[in-house]
Amino acid sequence: MARADPTAIPPRPRLGDGTRVRVSARFPETGHIRAPFYLRGKEGRIVRYFGVFQDPTALATGTADPPACHLYQVVFDFAEVWGDGTAEPTGGTSIAADIYDSWLEPLS
Repeated sequence: MARADPTAIPPRPRLGDGTRVRVSARFPETGHIRAPFYLRGKEGRIVRYFGVFQDPTALATGTADPPACHLYQVVFDFAEVWGDGTAEPTGGTSIAADIYDSWLEPLS
């Protein structure tokens, strides 16, 4: 994954550590998808900010000079992702995923 050109970095990240978010549930028909299907529509919490990188969707489609975007690590509770019908493991199991800003919707 390529770091973005520092001269093209968007303003500060709009989301901070601890922010509750929902992964967008959109289902584009074309394009290079960068959000796991099983996490779409699920709620989690930002635990880490990685920085600014070139937009991976634009890179995958061969866009010259792709825009920059913010990347976060989001943690989801096991039950939020897999539901109550699945035997939840012990020990407070969670799922972490690295998700780009364009896929995250902040919750109030």
